[in-house]
Amino acid sequence: MTHSGSHRGDSADPLAVTSAVVAASRLLVGIAVRSLAEVEGRVTLPQFRMLVVLSEQGPTNLVTMAGLLGVTSPTAMRMADRLVLAELVVREVSPHSRRESIMSLTSQGRRLVAKVMARRQAEVAAIVSRMTPEQRRAVIEALTVFNQAGEESVATPAHPLGWPEDHR
Repeated sequence: MTHSGSHRGDSADPLAVTSAVVAASRLLVGIAVRSLAEVEGRVTLPQFRMLVVLSEQGPTNLVTMAGLLGVTSPTAMRMADRLVLAELVVREVSPHSRRESIMSLTSQGRRLVAKVMARRQAEVAAIVSRMTPEQRRAVIEALTVFNQAGEESVATPAHPLGWPEDHR
């Protein structure tokens, strides 16, 4: 098996498919890491995860947020406190229960998430632009099947953070 080029002869081989997906995941992780350079020093990776959840879920209570991030409520509270101080998140009393607080992104928080995601999308778009139309169609088909097998949807991600909620 070669590291570059096609695996046409052994494309049904699970090891060849696994190797190709792992190589693609290294590329995508690199893109994600480079896009996070936008927030380096401003927020930690776990804090950025909280911002992404708020961006995708909308206003969220602390207990739900802790569950989505796979952390304890006190940990989520400390993360939220830091993001409130950074003026990226606002925390308000729930209209349904005075004992519950609801977190949401500030406009500055939305801009920060959008900036990171735009950089990520631009880098992926640059790679896609180097493909032929046939290759692009093949990638769409392959990733659609892969996402379905992993129970992930492009429209509504089952795991918006990239892993199940019970992953710690």
